[in-house]
Amino acid sequence: MKKLSTIAMLAALGAGPAAAASGPFFSLKNTDFIVTISFICFIAVLIYFKVPAKIGALLDQRAEGIRKDLDEARRLREEAQEIYSSYERRQREVAGQAEQIVANAKREAEGQAAKAKEDLKASIQRRLKAAEEQISSAENDAVRAVRDRAVQTAVAAASELLGQQVKDGQRSAGLDDAIADVARRLN
Repeated sequence: MKKLSTIAMLAALGAGPAAAASGPFFSLKNTDFIVTISFICFIAVLIYFKVPAKIGALLDQRAEGIRKDLDEARRLREEAQEIYSSYERRQREVAGQAEQIVANAKREAEGQAAKAKEDLKASIQRRLKAAEEQISSAENDAVRAVRDRAVQTAVAAASELLGQQVKDGQRSAGLDDAIADVARRLN
């Protein structure tokens, strides 16, 4: 600092405006000399009260504060980068899980659809079989009803024929013929 003040004093003494004043330089009537002396006194007072050191200390404190702020900002930035990367990682994991859930849901839906188709086919087959059994049963009932009606008709016809025959011998021969006729028709 002393070197700086010495250099400043020499520069002030050798300055161009001071040399341009009229009359002798080292005279109290010369304003340039008075200004130079005042300036040197001002610099001396500043050095005596250690103002440059205080200003330097304040600047150092400010630089240290700025350095701390920069370090804090750097630390916060690194934390933010870590948090951001963890969120990106979580987002990728969640996206992967979502894709797996969608894929599982599709597989389950396809499985349920296939099962529903099979159940529907089985239900249709059961209903068709039940309908065929009903048709078969109805056919059997109809055949049985027709046979019963045929037997009744045959018996009625046989009774009528028997009633028309007058002789006892013919009756037993006619009866045998009618029974053979009924047996033949039923088979």
